[in-house]
Amino acid sequence: MHFIHQPYQPGETIAAIATPPGEGGVAIIRISGNDALQVASRVFSGDVLSYQTHTAHFGHVVDAQGHHVDDALVLVMLGKRSYTGEDTVEIHCHGGSLISRRVLDVILAAGARAAFPGEFTFKAFVNGKLDLAQAEAVQELIAAKNERALDAAEQQLRGALSQRVRSFQRELTETAAILDAWVDFPEEGLEFASMEEIIAQLQGVSTGIRQLLNTFHDGKILHDGLSVCLIGSPNVGKSSLMNALLDKERAIVSPIPGTTRDIVEDHLRLNGLNIKLTDTAGIRESDELIEQEGIRRSKAALKEADLVLFVLDVTAPLTQQEHELLTWVPPHKAIAVWNKCDLEHASPPHLCLPHIVEVSAKERKGLEALHRVIDAVIWKEGPPSREEVLITNVRHYEALSGAVQSCEAVITGLRTGLSAEFVAADMRHCLYELGRIIGTNVGEDILSAIFSKFCVGK
Repeated sequence: MHFIHQPYQPGETIAAIATPPGEGGVAIIRISGNDALQVASRVFSGDVLSYQTHTAHFGHVVDAQGHHVDDALVLVMLGKRSYTGEDTVEIHCHGGSLISRRVLDVILAAGARAAFPGEFTFKAFVNGKLDLAQAEAVQELIAAKNERALDAAEQQLRGALSQRVRSFQRELTETAAILDAWVDFPEEGLEFASMEEIIAQLQGVSTGIRQLLNTFHDGKILHDGLSVCLIGSPNVGKSSLMNALLDKERAIVSPIPGTTRDIVEDHLRLNGLNIKLTDTAGIRESDELIEQEGIRRSKAALKEADLVLFVLDVTAPLTQQEHELLTWVPPHKAIAVWNKCDLEHASPPHLCLPHIVEVSAKERKGLEALHRVIDAVIWKEGPPSREEVLITNVRHYEALSGAVQSCEAVITGLRTGLSAEFVAADMRHCLYELGRIIGTNVGEDILSAIFSKFCVGK
């Protein structure tokens, strides 16, 4: 087994700082491996080898010459009762980049190796403390940008996704055994279940996998956040609306057309989601080269955005350019925002967009209604519940897609009388794809790619 392109030795003792860099009250240095206790005993004033598991002891860290380095608290966690499934010692010293690094250097000099990114969690995976989906959830838990993403990561870490995958595997394994029996003993006329029963069971599994796949839309939004683009003609109030949504003066507001020449981006939390908000240059015909480039970037942002706020001036008639813009904006991901509703205006003309809101960015009116409509467009069937199992990982989505395709190929093969050997091969591939999610069928390159994204110390 190779880990991050380096030889991995089971039980090798590693160490790293487990807390973020910078100043703080406490820093934690984690040691894990077969010699964790011996290494800790060489640098700590107490009798580490005699400590019981899950106990804390106060003392001080010393270097090889016996010089005092820092006062510290030592926590001992033995064997399977630790995070990694190996003997683990944590040394809690004073926070600060310099002192924590000095303590780590003393530990490395005492016989530990510096850990690779994610290597502690990799040990937990190798030692059966976590499956691969749960290990990935650790990183997603750390990187969660909002409460809903945090809930989804906690569900996955508790094993909710793994349990669903294993339930699919159990049902498919029963059918795979029958198919293999047909292949191995074709002359025996073996019939453990009727063809209708086998197909019905496979259809149930296929439906379950598809239901899980359908959660990826919501899961991706929770995991990655949402990209929202403000687009429209010059002087309709896009920058004012951006400032109102952010509740700060982020974009320059001016009555002069073409003030915004480039993409202006910022982030906000809206309805519990992390949103990247993009203000774009007003789209119009222009001979000015810099403005033309800004308009080109606006059109690119329109294509890439998850959600488009098409801002219009309710006090002015639609221009020819705005009529053309309406044909560019995808209706399924667009909200028409009639701005300047605080000013006197006639009834706005009918638009071919399903979601329309009136606001006053200047007076901060209508923003709550806009928030509600954004929620309605994002969550087609309402936001997911905390208990719902969601797919948030592209790797999981691809594996489930491969599994459902193979499962349906098995169903088609059984219905059309395809040779049992080919049907059995499709079944094995279906099980293989499911195994990729929880780590029973993954290569070293996949493991390396996954765990290299972790921070050092986790």
